[in-house]
Amino acid sequence: MNLRGSSSIPKMAEEISKSELRSSAAATSTPSSSTTAKSRWSWPSVLRWIPTSTNHIIAAEKRLLSIIKTPYVQEQVNIGSSPPGSKIRWFRSSSDEPRFINTVTFDSKEDSPTLIMVHGYGASQGFFFRNFDALASRFRVIAIDQLGCGGSSRPDFTCKSTEETEAWFIDSFEEWRKAKNLSNFILLGHSLGGYVAAKYALKHPEHVQHLILVGPAGFSAQSDAKSEWITKFRATWKGAILNHLWESNFTPQKIIRGLGPWGPDLVRKYTNARFGAYSSGSVLTTEESSLLTDYVYHTLAAKASGELCLKYIFAFGAFARMPLLHSSFLS
Repeated sequence: MNLRGSSSIPKMAEEISKSELRSSAAATSTPSSSTTAKSRWSWPSVLRWIPTSTNHIIAAEKRLLSIIKTPYVQEQVNIGSSPPGSKIRWFRSSSDEPRFINTVTFDSKEDSPTLIMVHGYGASQGFFFRNFDALASRFRVIAIDQLGCGGSSRPDFTCKSTEETEAWFIDSFEEWRKAKNLSNFILLGHSLGGYVAAKYALKHPEHVQHLILVGPAGFSAQSDAKSEWITKFRATWKGAILNHLWESNFTPQKIIRGLGPWGPDLVRKYTNARFGAYSSGSVLTTEESSLLTDYVYHTLAAKASGELCLKYIFAFGAFARMPLLHSSFLS
């Protein structure tokens, strides 16, 4: 979602609200199911309140990545049902069914260094679509959807602490790494993905050759001086309401789901605003905008899972509860 730093997370909800005031042209399509993954429902999309499924996510991803010139392979990597030696499945789930990480690997020159890309909050690997061709000319690019996001498995999210929530992402990434037999790679994380990548590098430094943090979230704490405005804002009635919603784990994705069949139209307005009027780079083409809108809708409207990490990793105002600046390799 092109989030930039920790302050971008609450702006997502603000931009969605503002986008309702803007008019727009084409409606978002909802494609028929593919055979890549199993759908939770058998009803046709037009009869569902939320017209999406895992099949729709993978199909929308395939259409979005079709505009990329570099050939790639998409796969669902089995990471099992829980970390080895742990009695806690992904994560406190009663199900022992295996979980999968949606993965795309781009063709590269022989002996190219491996670059693994981890997306941010409310996003998935397809958000990097404009970067893939350029990076694939120099690296073996592998992009993933984190557990509970995009086209990856979406287990029930019942983590109850910051430590458990970090383990959800870090341990699932490590099981994915083992399944892919990868090591000595360059790890790139954007926004929340930067936070996860940094925490992973702290726990498993032997596998990370270089760490690249792009607009990473989670550096500052609420105790920092610049958080004074949050304390003052929380004392207002507006701040009190927003703080309550935050602590209740109310996410922007819930707005999309609540709108049901009207959700795609709101997402289209959001993407047109976010990647059009407010874009700092070259704006999307009509085709790119349409494909990205379709993809964004299906990733946001699918079952709530990884998105529910928000309140456990960040306090209101997107200040990290366990800031990276307090981590050993940055201190």
